[in-house]
Amino acid sequence: MDNLFTEATNYSPQVNTDAKNGTISIIGKSYPENTFEFYKPLMDWLEAYFQSPRTKTILNMEIIYFNSSSSKLFFDMFDLLEMHKDKSDITINWIYDKENDTALEAGEEFMEDFEDLDFNLIEKS
Repeated sequence: MDNLFTEATNYSPQVNTDAKNGTISIIGKSYPENTFEFYKPLMDWLEAYFQSPRTKTILNMEIIYFNSSSSKLFFDMFDLLEMHKDKSDITINWIYDKENDTALEAGEEFMEDFEDLDFNLIEKS
């Protein structure tokens, strides 16, 4: 399976997947002009990955800022992960800067919504 890599821009995060190691990372700001179009390759990649996933899958999310349409997309993505939790041991690491209360609060809300997933809030020092 091919990996996916998308370079970060001023409006969209870096997306990096590694099927061999079962890791996905999303780092940066997320307010692209068309959120669902931007994340479609990742969502498609996840669907394909979960056809034969690694025993452990780790999603590292270090989102500095995101808009409401990105929030909806993240919800959909976590929902997709939750649907496949019986195929892989899934961990979500929500990494936030200690100065960014908004990112922490967003992580806490996602963690409450997806309590069936191993969801970690990690303060970046």
